[in-house]
Amino acid sequence: MARRRRGRAVSGILLLDKPLGMSSNQALQRCKWLFSAAKAGHTGSLDPLATGVLPLCFGEATKFSQYLLDAEKGYESTFCLGQSTETGDAEGETVGEADAGHLDKATIEEALNAFRGAIEQLPPMYSAIKRDGKPLYKLARAGIEVERQPRAVTVKSLELLAFRPGARAEADVRILCSKGTYVRSLAMDLGERLGVGGHVSALRRIKAGPFALDQCVTMGTLEALHEHKDLAGMDALLQPTDTAVAHMPLLKLPESSGFYLRQGQPVLVPNAPCDGMVRVALETGEFLGLGEILDDGRVAPRRLVVSGG
Repeated sequence: MARRRRGRAVSGILLLDKPLGMSSNQALQRCKWLFSAAKAGHTGSLDPLATGVLPLCFGEATKFSQYLLDAEKGYESTFCLGQSTETGDAEGETVGEADAGHLDKATIEEALNAFRGAIEQLPPMYSAIKRDGKPLYKLARAGIEVERQPRAVTVKSLELLAFRPGARAEADVRILCSKGTYVRSLAMDLGERLGVGGHVSALRRIKAGPFALDQCVTMGTLEALHEHKDLAGMDALLQPTDTAVAHMPLLKLPESSGFYLRQGQPVLVPNAPCDGMVRVALETGEFLGLGEILDDGRVAPRRLVVSGG
């Protein structure tokens, strides 16, 4: 017999403004406890140094977390130029210093051109990428450095917001990028290109897929609601499960077609797209899950939610 999960069967997406100094998993576990949720998962890690948009999926929404993991991200960050660190951020030990006093805004702007568009990045050793089943950061902490393969990523926009000159110069940037882009690598590579080294001293995620910072809830708000035992107020903060896949076309089915789809059978839907994945809902608005258009035009169930999820 399957072991029953402990906790509430709550479903939806919490948009957390992740606090400084807390890992993504620590934030997830804290929120899962505050909601008394039976099932929860996050949609990609943010470094403890980073704050901002961290979508957390509860219940049935965990079935669609991959689509948020794959979504483009937006960040605002401060790059410190003139100092290199072991980790590529302010938490690491200093491994190199150089006078960045000769740098100006025009020089930074010109150097940033090399990091716009389709580029290749070497993932930092202090990352969650696994090598032989072990995260690289664990190897790095043991003093082991291994060869990494460059990864193709896309930096859709890289805007210089402000520049503060000095021996330790600072550049504030806004970045819109594909999944898998390391902002720390951008800072380190920029510093290397300028010949002075660099690292990230501040990082805030302002966008994750369809979600923006102004939609987020703070941990303090959740803890205050929890203290007042206001579970209804907490649940009201959750985004609907289907917002994770809102970029997909929506097909609405009559109750009869929805019944067969839930039984695992493909159904015919008039005016459906020719191919690809689609969101499927009943005409009443109830979200059923994801379907895929077959060659014969029918919609086959691919990932369905439990009724009421």
